[in-house]
Amino acid sequence: MNKRKVKVFSLFLICSFLAWFLSNLSEPYESRANFNLNYKNLPDTLLLGNDAVNSIEAKIRTSGFQFLYYNFSNKRVDVDLSQVEYRNGNYILTEDAVKKQMERQLSQSISLIDLDRDQLEVNLYQVASKEVPIKADIDLQFKQNYILNGDLKLSPDKILVKGPKAEIDTLTAIYTSKVEMTDLSSDFSENVLLVFPKSLNNSIFATNRTNVSGKVDKFSEKVFDIPIQVLNFPEGYKVNTFPNSITVLCKATIDQLKTITSKDFEIVADYKQLNGSNGNELFLEVTKKPEKVHGVRLLENKINFVLEQE
Repeated sequence: MNKRKVKVFSLFLICSFLAWFLSNLSEPYESRANFNLNYKNLPDTLLLGNDAVNSIEAKIRTSGFQFLYYNFSNKRVDVDLSQVEYRNGNYILTEDAVKKQMERQLSQSISLIDLDRDQLEVNLYQVASKEVPIKADIDLQFKQNYILNGDLKLSPDKILVKGPKAEIDTLTAIYTSKVEMTDLSSDFSENVLLVFPKSLNNSIFATNRTNVSGKVDKFSEKVFDIPIQVLNFPEGYKVNTFPNSITVLCKATIDQLKTITSKDFEIVADYKQLNGSNGNELFLEVTKKPEKVHGVRLLENKINFVLEQE
């Protein structure tokens, strides 16, 4: 019987406490709360610095129920930076401007009394922009008798960088992350991340990756016999070279080799290279060759010659 009385008493006690607690929660309270700031509508000519204020404390009046809600929820307000003002070298939003923005986002049951500052100083800076080339850090290994036909293609091949002028002025190129491809025998295409310099803390980039692609073709080799031209020999003399033609090895795709002839090459020996000496050897130079072939190599790089007076 005594146990039953204790249980009844405990139940009434708990009910009384809950009634008192709920009654108090319904009463208005004043207290301080922290709000995380989410900056929006940044002017095109400005960038937000890494040291920007990310929270603000406000004194608010509301019911105890609302305070319980704020204790268990992420309190965030958007800050419209299109209203920012430039004063004495700083970008600021007045207390009145911040309060008006916050009040529009708070519940009607919440009154905003004041903020922990009379203005919000925003870490902004003037932005400059420029385009810089993207360069591929890539190692290509081909299967035997296969080559890259043409140049690597990057898409995009340039990137727009925005940041403080002093920061981006030193930037000349952005490189891809290291890419290695082996046993290539067909065309390839791969999306590759870009590597940004750590010193560009306050700069932003239009993209963080590029596509690297290339055309792979089977190649062959063909030799051509090309006559030698001697330039700048003394007036009143003629030059006899030994040999008077030279063999050139051309490496290209099979389709390219079908269209290449000896007329696509020019091999020159310049008499001026002797510089007044009495030598009888001249080094050879390829001064004309077909475009976009993989390689052109002289099987011999010098010749003997004899001057004969005309």
